[in-house]
Amino acid sequence: MDMEVKQDVLCIRLSGELDHHTAGMLRDKISAEMEENDILHLVLNLEKLAFMDSSGLGVILGRYKEVKLKQGEMVVCSISPPVKRLFEMSGLFKIVRLESSEQFALKRLGVA
Repeated sequence: MDMEVKQDVLCIRLSGELDHHTAGMLRDKISAEMEENDILHLVLNLEKLAFMDSSGLGVILGRYKEVKLKQGEMVVCSISPPVKRLFEMSGLFKIVRLESSEQFALKRLGVA
């Protein structure tokens, strides 16, 4: 997991697996970064995320709700095919925007 703050955007780059073993740690780290840096938007780069289960979906949905309370936006980018399928099946793309790359996601949020 790699995180980078760009203005009011937190870029989160995940790799490996996001499941019940790692979901709690990810939730806590994102929440701490959001609070510490006054984050408004989240960009999730899932290019290197090979697997995600319902625990991972729960963490993402929870952070989406946090961002929405601040009138922010969550953008997912560079999503791997297996994770994209999970997003499609769960209906997450109805509320979360998908961009092809982190650069496009940041541009979408007004960060060059």
